[in-house]
Amino acid sequence: MTREELAAWLQLVQADGIGPDSARRLLAAFGLPEQIVAQSRPALEQVVSSRQAEALRDPAPETLALIDTTWAWLQQDDGLQRRLLTLGSPDYPSSLLQMADPPVLLYGLGQVDRLAASQGMAMVGSRNPTPQGAINARQFARAFADLGWTVVSGLALGVDAAAHEGALSGFDATLHAGPSTIAVVGTGLDRVYPRQHRELAHRIAQTGVLLSECPLGAPPLAHHFPQRNRIIAGLSHGVLVVEAAPQSGSLITARLASEQGKEVFAIPGSIHSPQSRGCHALIRQGAKLVESAEDVLEELRPGLVRRDAPALPQRTHDDPLLEALGYDPVSLDALLARTGMETATLQARLLELELDGEVGRLPGGLFQRMASA
Repeated sequence: MTREELAAWLQLVQADGIGPDSARRLLAAFGLPEQIVAQSRPALEQVVSSRQAEALRDPAPETLALIDTTWAWLQQDDGLQRRLLTLGSPDYPSSLLQMADPPVLLYGLGQVDRLAASQGMAMVGSRNPTPQGAINARQFARAFADLGWTVVSGLALGVDAAAHEGALSGFDATLHAGPSTIAVVGTGLDRVYPRQHRELAHRIAQTGVLLSECPLGAPPLAHHFPQRNRIIAGLSHGVLVVEAAPQSGSLITARLASEQGKEVFAIPGSIHSPQSRGCHALIRQGAKLVESAEDVLEELRPGLVRRDAPALPQRTHDDPLLEALGYDPVSLDALLARTGMETATLQARLLELELDGEVGRLPGGLFQRMASA
C-alpha cells in the first residue's frame, strides 16, 4: 500500500459522519478510495449527504495526523508484519465477507500472511472465571491447537487470556497453516488493553495475529467491544462459551455468531455458580452442550478436521477429601460436616490440595475440586 492509498482509505473511514454503511455505498459507487476522494462534491452528494461529502473533501486535522502516524507505524521493521487489510483486497479474511456488516478496514500485526489459511474457533467467556473455568479454557484451546485450528478470542482478562495461552502452548508450526491464535482487540494496535497483557500480546504476535478495526491511538471505549465481538464471531466456524454471566459480552458474541449461521457451543457448570448461568441459558436456547473437544467436532464439517481430536485428560482420585468436595463449590463448614475432620487438619489439607492444583479457592470462602490440567 502506498502512502497515497493509505491516505485515501483513512480519509474515507475517518470522515465525520461516514460509517461503514456509507463507506460501502461509496466504494460500490466509485471504486477505490482514491477515486472517491477525487470526486466532486455534487457527485458525492448523489450517494451521501452534503455534510458527509464535505467531510470527505476536507479531511479533519486529526485524520491528517492519523495518516502520518499510521504510515510511520507501517514502516516499522521489527520482524512483525504490519498491514492494513481493506475490504476487497486479496489478503482480507474471506470469512468476514459473509457478514452483513464486514469491517471496511482492519489493522493487522503479527503473522498476517497466515490469516487466509486460518480455520478459526472462537472462545469467549467471563473476565472473572472460576479456577475450573480457566483450566477448561486452556484445555479446550490446547485441544483445538493440536488439531491445527486457530483459536480466536479478544485478549480480555479471564477466559480470553486462558484461551490464547492454551493455543500458544499447543502451537506446532508444522501442523498450522494459519496463525496460532487471533486476538481481536477493542483499541488501536499501538496500545495493549488490559496493560497486564502486554507480554501475552507480544507472544501472540510471534506466531499469531492481533487485529483491530480501531485506528491507532484509539482507547478502550465501551462501544468498541460489541463491534469487536462481531469480528470474533465472523472469523470463526463456531463459538465456544466457557463461562458467562447473564447479559455478558460473551453472550453477545454467541448471538452474533448464531445470526451469522455459526455453531454455538457452551460448557455447563455448577448450578450454584453465577458464571455458569449464561452458558445454561445458551444451552436452553439451543447451543450444544459440550464436555470435550470431540463434542465440538461432531457439529463441524469433516473438512475442518486434520487429525483425531485429543481427549481432554481425566483423572480419578480415591482421596476421601476430594470425594467429599464433589464438583460443586462448597464451604469449609460443609466440608467439616462431611468429613468429620478437625478444622486445622482440614485447612492444612485443603492448602496442600490447592498448591497441587487439585482444589481451587473461590470468593466467599468456597472451595472447588478441579479437573486435571
